[in-house]
Amino acid sequence: MPVDVKLPQLGESTYEGTIGKWLKKPGEKVERFEPLVEIITDKVNVEMPAPYGGTLTEILVDEGATISVGTPIARMETADGAQPAEGPEQGRRTEAPAQRRETEPGTQDVPASKTVAAVEKERTAPAAAPAQPAKGDGPRLSPVVRKLAEEHGLPLDEVATLHGTGAGGRVTKEDVLKYLEGRKEAPAAVRPAPAPGPAVPAAPAAGVRPGDEVVKLTPLRRSVAQRMAQSKRDIPHAYGVVEVDMTALVRWRDAHKDAWRAREGVNVTYTAFFVRAVVEALKAYPIVNSTWADDGIILRKAVSVGIGIALDDGLIVAVIHDADQKSLVGIATDLDRLGRMARDGKLTLDEVQGGTFTITNPGVFGSIWSMPIIVPGQAAILATDAIVKRPVVRDDAIAIRDVMHLGLSFDHRIFDGAVADQFLNRIKARLEGFAGGDAALTDF
Repeated sequence: MPVDVKLPQLGESTYEGTIGKWLKKPGEKVERFEPLVEIITDKVNVEMPAPYGGTLTEILVDEGATISVGTPIARMETADGAQPAEGPEQGRRTEAPAQRRETEPGTQDVPASKTVAAVEKERTAPAAAPAQPAKGDGPRLSPVVRKLAEEHGLPLDEVATLHGTGAGGRVTKEDVLKYLEGRKEAPAAVRPAPAPGPAVPAAPAAGVRPGDEVVKLTPLRRSVAQRMAQSKRDIPHAYGVVEVDMTALVRWRDAHKDAWRAREGVNVTYTAFFVRAVVEALKAYPIVNSTWADDGIILRKAVSVGIGIALDDGLIVAVIHDADQKSLVGIATDLDRLGRMARDGKLTLDEVQGGTFTITNPGVFGSIWSMPIIVPGQAAILATDAIVKRPVVRDDAIAIRDVMHLGLSFDHRIFDGAVADQFLNRIKARLEGFAGGDAALTDF
């Protein structure tokens, strides 16, 4: 029987996706859960498995097209009487799913092991009327819709009154574009047609001058722009900086990095030491491992550290889940794996979601003083700048030492400068107190 394959919601706050590459052609047989198409979202690229077994009869959306969740993208012919993958039992993978992480009430976390069909079933199931936003919060609109409204000068309250065609009645980008088009056409209908005249070249887009080049936004670049604007708009940022003497750690790493790699199979990076020091500081100051909510501050039980990874078209944050339960070797291994997967575009949804604190490392590009923007949903972000040789005073004498800055941006609603400084100095003491040797590594 013919069935439509629809674009599922592939992560929290993800309401659209771009068709990257079709992995099957019309007429080909497809097994259930076999990779069908590559989907590019604003967070990660994923291979979408076929929710049914059968024959791909028609591709409805071309490669490169961006569409909203729930849009049919292909049509398949399944065997007569075959149960679709969204059935109660058929929608589950045969392999054991990864253990689902706890999420706070009101949020959605889609595990990497969850099938596309299961997500689609949840999306299409009858739902209660959407909860009204609390007074003063404003309408609940996706970042894409908010950005589009801002670009066209539309009040958000006006956008919220539109008839939404998305999941649960949500207003989509297409709804806003249709509304804008209608507003343009309405006045035009009552105006007399202008007299024919000489053709006038189309005016360039606002702000574009002759010779300029317009670079189309990638999904990742657009996501970074939206989330950073949201962070600066909603979070009152405050900052703190400390200077760290890294001399002992630098000398140990220079002397032992080759032996470490031969023994462990991965490089021991400074970032691995930063993560371990941060984890200890987060345990000592749990308020930093939190998020702001209208009815209080949510202290996170899990300690999952996001690592900013620079790509050609933006920055993506990969997450080391349960970092407080991992050794220095385990963290170094995770950093190596996540870095390779990010550069290859192979990160899974689970590997870019669930972070409770973020570290970004502009020091690899030579930065010596950075104040990053907080990731929405977190309380703080740490920048680790370049380690440079600098003359400093030690024991009333000038010495050349390896020095760096740690810069913390924090949500001033959640905690104040005193906590920020104590948190930074806890990290500083851990890094400066490194003595080297196998015992020190085991204890770090």
